[in-house]
Amino acid sequence: MRALPLGARVYVLCAVLAAALCAAPLLRCQAAVPWATVVLLSAVYAAGARGTRAPWPEWYSPVLLAGAFLLPPAAASLVAVPGALLAPVERRPAGVRRIWHAGQLAVAVWAAGQTFAALGGRAALDSVRAPGAPGFPSALAAATATALVLCLAVIALECGVLVTAERHSPRAAWHGRVLGSLAPHLVHGPAGLAMAVLWHSPYGPAAALLVLLPIYVSACVFALYHRERTAHQATIRALVQAVDIKDRYTRGHSERVGRASAMIARELGVSGDRLEALRIAGILHDVGKLGVPTRILRKNGPLTPDERRIIELHPEYGHEMVRGIGFLGEARAAILHHHERLDGTGYPYGLAGTQIPEFARVVAVADAFDAMTSTRTYRRARPVPTAVEELKRCAGSHFDPRMVRALARALDRHGWHAAVTSDAAGEERGNAPADAPRALPEPVAATAPGPSAPAARPDTADGAP
Repeated sequence: MRALPLGARVYVLCAVLAAALCAAPLLRCQAAVPWATVVLLSAVYAAGARGTRAPWPEWYSPVLLAGAFLLPPAAASLVAVPGALLAPVERRPAGVRRIWHAGQLAVAVWAAGQTFAALGGRAALDSVRAPGAPGFPSALAAATATALVLCLAVIALECGVLVTAERHSPRAAWHGRVLGSLAPHLVHGPAGLAMAVLWHSPYGPAAALLVLLPIYVSACVFALYHRERTAHQATIRALVQAVDIKDRYTRGHSERVGRASAMIARELGVSGDRLEALRIAGILHDVGKLGVPTRILRKNGPLTPDERRIIELHPEYGHEMVRGIGFLGEARAAILHHHERLDGTGYPYGLAGTQIPEFARVVAVADAFDAMTSTRTYRRARPVPTAVEELKRCAGSHFDPRMVRALARALDRHGWHAAVTSDAAGEERGNAPADAPRALPEPVAATAPGPSAPAARPDTADGAP
């Protein structure tokens, strides 16, 4: 407890005291409390909280809501306490976190119970149990409002901890939490109502608990999905870190290309899983550098033709490395073809136009943009407007004009903040590495005499024109 900031300690103590005040009326009306229902619901909630890694409020809220529907608010506030005190906690201090969650949920369930009573939910619930169920619409409306209050109370109390303990701003603590939690709570409102109706039916609590079966299956599926997603992210992070260690001149480049690729994709209307796949494609586009000898990547001075041919194999190396990673999907094609050019002069296969996969055309623009706007040991970053103009100049020959326009719109809308990726060791040497990007020659004016200058070859590492 002493490790927490003073404001957080005070906040946690206030939450615990508030929970105690919520349960205080039980001291005056012990005989009227259905303790058997309290104990059974508490045991069910504790078993669920103890047996799954899924977040307690979201996935076991039907039990809490059933308590709010069946019990007086003071008694309902106790339902979550044993489960919160017994549930596994991954972060320290574990004891303080358990006490905090017990107080948080007790206050939230008490508020939900008060809402259900104020909306006439108990009378409507009694009428639902009667033949013909004339009060079902009223009970359902009250149950939905109760679930909403439970959701908002849990989130509001959680935001207070983030503000006092982790120094988040109130806006940052609140942002994005409601939408992520609202849908499960609103779905579980009717589930909690079904539990309450069945609880006092001829079939009894055993039938009511069957309502939890699909909720438990959903929790298991969600937990499995969460573990797989975590494993995917760890795989991607390990690959990117390996590339950054091997090619220190472009450290941070992969993450920024992923960000720029996602910006382009949003402008093109890509969303959902395809947007995430495209972001990952940008992050992993240079993973094939792991197959290129380090002495070539870090070579000072110009490359020999053989060395350049080896570096130009990195898209194929990358594709082979990720071939067996099923969740990458379309990202694999972007890794293989992000150095292809629209006019067919790129590599590794010299594809042209729409032969180049869409993801690869997006990543090519993002790759070149970040290469031009990042400061390296061997040159200063170009301003964003200059880089965009260079991309527009090369649109139609190097890059897909639609992707270039999408990036320009996204930059106008959101701006760009590129991190410095210079390396101190390289600065001491004072020489550009072998894969340093080179600008294309400026276009020859129409009145200039003599033949047009030939286009320079693309940079082999980061796609800068």
